Parts: sequence; structure tokens; C-alpha cells
Amino acid sequence: MFKILAKLNKLLLPSFTKQGLDIAKAKKWQMAIIGWKYYVTKNALN
Repeated sequence: MFKILAKLNKLLLPSFTKQGLDIAKAKKWQMAIIGWKYYVTKNALN
């Protein structure tokens, strides 16, 4: 299930690393997306 979510994240959610986002200056909604993508990626690799 997490592998499917990871693919959907890659297609639907923005990539902040490609945009050069500084995490210290990220807004709350950007941090929420980063946290979600981290959670899904971590569980997809297990």
C-alpha cells in the first residue's frame, strides 16, 4: 500500500528539493507535505 502512495506522492505533490526550498524558511503546509512524503517513503522502503 505504501508503494502505491509513494508513486502517487511523486506524481501529485511538489518536489521542494528541486525548487530549492530552505527547510528553515518553509511554511507549515510545506512542512506537512515534507513530513507526509518522509513517512510514506520510510514505510514503502520497509
